[in-house]
Amino acid sequence: MDNNSRGYLKKIVVVAIIAGLVVGLKLINAGDYLTLSYMKESQYRFQELYDEEGITVIAGYMAIYILVTSLSLPGAAIMTLAGGALFGLVTGTVVVSFASTIGATLACFISRFVLRDWVQGKFGDRLKTVNEGIKREGAFYLFTLRLIPVFPFWLINLLMGLTTMSLKTFYWVSQAGMLAATIVYVNAGRELGKIESVSGILSPALILSFVLLGLFPLMTKKSIAFYRAKKGKNDTLVS
Repeated sequence: MDNNSRGYLKKIVVVAIIAGLVVGLKLINAGDYLTLSYMKESQYRFQELYDEEGITVIAGYMAIYILVTSLSLPGAAIMTLAGGALFGLVTGTVVVSFASTIGATLACFISRFVLRDWVQGKFGDRLKTVNEGIKREGAFYLFTLRLIPVFPFWLINLLMGLTTMSLKTFYWVSQAGMLAATIVYVNAGRELGKIESVSGILSPALILSFVLLGLFPLMTKKSIAFYRAKKGKNDTLVS
């Protein structure tokens, strides 16, 4: 068997594994568990388990988060909120930051080496925009995409797999770029986790958290626009 045949066989095996995981998650209705209502109902049970087996719970949470994001399945936002409710702001931010970035990098890897033809055929029209952005701004373009989600989180992972950006660069830029949004979402999850009654919805802390969720994309967009305008002005002065 030549190298091309071996490579093709490896792709078939990986695709089969991915398909098996997706089908398995569908069969157990995994989507039902990745909802805000289920997370809230199970919060006390998870909290007790976390108090008893902290490291095990964190490891299990990260494994599920990585699996969801690497397979580009819906539920990452809900899991981020749940991370805030379960682990608190500091621990939740650290756990979610690494889990989401590892999962995103694996999704990028799968797109590049396994599903390249499928992603190219499905999203090739959007790839042109991404390639132009990287050519113009390099890794900073990915950083801005993480701050201002022009494309959905999962789509960025897949599209970046078809670019020439190294996985190492993709990892650290993604971790840095997603950190601010992760803090905002984890904090919102922490405040949601504190609600014991309907009156808790009107608490100042929770209201502020949702205000931040709404304003964050606008603030980052304005900040990036200001940076680009200033950079363009400085470049003009230098030339």
